[in-house]
Amino acid sequence: MQITDLLKRESVELNGSATDKKDALEKMVALMVKQGNIADPEEYKKRVFAREEEGSTGVGEGVAIPHAKTAAVTKPGLAFMRVKDGVEFDSLDGQPAKLFFLIAAPDTKDNVHLDVLSRLSTLLMDPDFIDGLMAVDSVDGLYDLIAKAEKEKFPDEETQEEAPAAEEAKPEGYQVLAVTACPTGIAHTYMAAESLEQHAAKRGISIKVETNGQSGVKNALTADDIANATGIIVAADKYVPMNRFKGKRVVIVKVADGINKADQLLDEALSGHAPVFEGEQGGAAAAGAEAGAAEESQARKAYKHLMNGVSHMLPFVIGGGILIALAFLFDMGAAGTANFGSSTPLAKFFKDVGGLAFSFMMPMLAGFIAASIADRPGLLVGFVAGAMAASGGSGFFGALVGGFAAGYLILVLKKFLSFLPDSLENLKPILLYPVLGLMIMGALMVLVINPVMGAVNQWVNGGLTSMSGGSKVLLGLVLGGMMSIDFGGPLNKAAYVFGTASLAGADGQAVSSPFMASVMIGGMVPPLAIAVACRLFPKKFTEQERSSSLTNFVMGLSFITEGAIPFAAEDPSRVIPACCIGAAVAGALSMVFGCTIPAPHGGIFVFGVVHNWPMYLVSLAVGTGVGAVLLGVLKKNK
Repeated sequence: MQITDLLKRESVELNGSATDKKDALEKMVALMVKQGNIADPEEYKKRVFAREEEGSTGVGEGVAIPHAKTAAVTKPGLAFMRVKDGVEFDSLDGQPAKLFFLIAAPDTKDNVHLDVLSRLSTLLMDPDFIDGLMAVDSVDGLYDLIAKAEKEKFPDEETQEEAPAAEEAKPEGYQVLAVTACPTGIAHTYMAAESLEQHAAKRGISIKVETNGQSGVKNALTADDIANATGIIVAADKYVPMNRFKGKRVVIVKVADGINKADQLLDEALSGHAPVFEGEQGGAAAAGAEAGAAEESQARKAYKHLMNGVSHMLPFVIGGGILIALAFLFDMGAAGTANFGSSTPLAKFFKDVGGLAFSFMMPMLAGFIAASIADRPGLLVGFVAGAMAASGGSGFFGALVGGFAAGYLILVLKKFLSFLPDSLENLKPILLYPVLGLMIMGALMVLVINPVMGAVNQWVNGGLTSMSGGSKVLLGLVLGGMMSIDFGGPLNKAAYVFGTASLAGADGQAVSSPFMASVMIGGMVPPLAIAVACRLFPKKFTEQERSSSLTNFVMGLSFITEGAIPFAAEDPSRVIPACCIGAAVAGALSMVFGCTIPAPHGGIFVFGVVHNWPMYLVSLAVGTGVGAVLLGVLKKNK
């Protein structure tokens, strides 16, 4: 699909003018509407602006390529406007935008906008082409310039008039495939996908990205996709199915690299030097089973196994914990009594349902750690190990150790039973692994893991309970700061896992935790501090950053730390220290005031069940203020 086929004369403006970015986008949308391919102009405009809020489409060198894919578009279209004096557009190089290409794509699986982006980016890499766009003095001259550039850049193509079947003759498939996944499956998963797609489009690289998020797998890679791909990128911090890539060159990295190192990953995937993936070893479902010397470190594999368990555990902890918190909220009249949380039918309903969900916390953790190590045969054995840890007094630590033990136990059984004839292969997963695995794992839990980890669990709980004011404040400082160091990365997750583990007492029952309170407030501060700083120090932020301040308010109040990621990625040396100090102050103050919380998530919406919630609110305000002021001091004017 050629540029000249999409660009209509009525959608070209060579002598455009605009007062600001908003005005430029509105005029571009008006030009697009003239083509008659927009069924709902307001919806299309809304999607164009929404896309711009995700990140500026000002690609630099005076060029901006805004775009939107929506059902409001009936057929693909392209509009062009030239503003010789330029418009501030928050471009990547900080320079005003003078040349605007607006893309309209229907909401179909064809991803027309990515094809057009790729094609435009290829043309715009030529400085002579940009100079020609600035100098052209007629619409006919513009068409001639674009047609000549397309012929030079894509010499193997014929025009549609010469070869109507050219579109069908294009090679099928994608140059690069990618899979993105993070433990919670929310922010990082989709931000990594967007970053890879954007960088590939700018460089004319065709790409398809599968997201493995909390709502399931989207845009799944097919066998044909994999067979035709030159290289594959797996940016994941949890298990994703890998054997489908056997024999292909695969670049395996953490999900944050998909956000911050997209160009480097694309280069490696296309270089032909990436390691050939030889399959998951011994049935282990670890996303990092690379070939030969490139094999992933054991520590990295262990982290992925742990995060697979944590990601499956979190919905039970969050859902159950919040329902239990609601039970207390609706039963405040019985506060301080033995029946607190269960004295009314409504409160009892929430307490019973929430408690049941919460009780699956340890079995889910252990079960999916084991499944990550040994695939499906590990799930049953790990699940039972987690349940025995909960009932046997070893708690979270027992479930953690039991999950790893169950996974490696199944791997040992697989190797030990490998001598059996092929005729018994189907018998192994439904009889031999479950029966032998349960027998051995049950003995390990009763004789070794529960006694040892039970003592550790009692020691840790006793140590936390007996902490004096100073040491508690120091721990609150550390937990709050960890939540803001990598915004959803390993340190953030480590603090959050510690906080959620503290919600379960030695008997496995839900408790109100001061440590979870420090973790939650520390995670709320970064987006709130950034939002406040945008209002107090507007010159320190771009227009696009300031426009997202309301979103960061909402994300911060909702305990979604990832709202700070775009700001940290753009200016890490200033944003991370400021947010980290503010979060640490909030976490420490929460400890000072003796605040506790029974819920692992919810942010401002569960403050009603926080013990000493007024001072918890004060702690949040002080931490936010400290972070915002530091941002104002450290950041340079934009």
